[in-house]
Amino acid sequence: MKVNNLATLAAIALLSVGTAIVLVKPESTQQALSEAITGEATYAQSTSVGGSLAKKLQGKPVVIDIYASWCPACQNIAPTLSQLKKEYAGKVHFVVLDVSDRASTAQSEKIAKELGLSNFFAANKNRTGSVTIVEPSTGKILSQSYNNPNKSTYTRVLDAALAKK
Repeated sequence: MKVNNLATLAAIALLSVGTAIVLVKPESTQQALSEAITGEATYAQSTSVGGSLAKKLQGKPVVIDIYASWCPACQNIAPTLSQLKKEYAGKVHFVVLDVSDRASTAQSEKIAKELGLSNFFAANKNRTGSVTIVEPSTGKILSQSYNNPNKSTYTRVLDAALAKK
């Protein structure tokens, strides 16, 4: 079989060992391979949460955690999020949207609707272990990560957002 680029070769190699892969642009192949190996990924599906955020979220960056009790990635990032909640208490809004079961998902849908995050939640509720940082006045997604326990990834974005205030 002839392989035309590194991304195709990587996809074939990873699929052959039973690991799922997302097709990527060739220029992001190295990052995709790193993410597949480490289990950590940073991604941005869209540039905004798709609506205006509720008044009570205005004035502070918003950290949205898509959480499920059965999710290994959620358990992996929980200590980091706990540290961030302590460090940024009063400076940042933390929103946990729990999708552990039908009841918690229904409750999270209500919370998302109240906070102006309905579109975002509908698009991301299957991405447990993801953490999204949003600029509240514009709804712009500043950062979106999956299974990333690296605290500095979040502090860098939060500190920059807080410095702009």
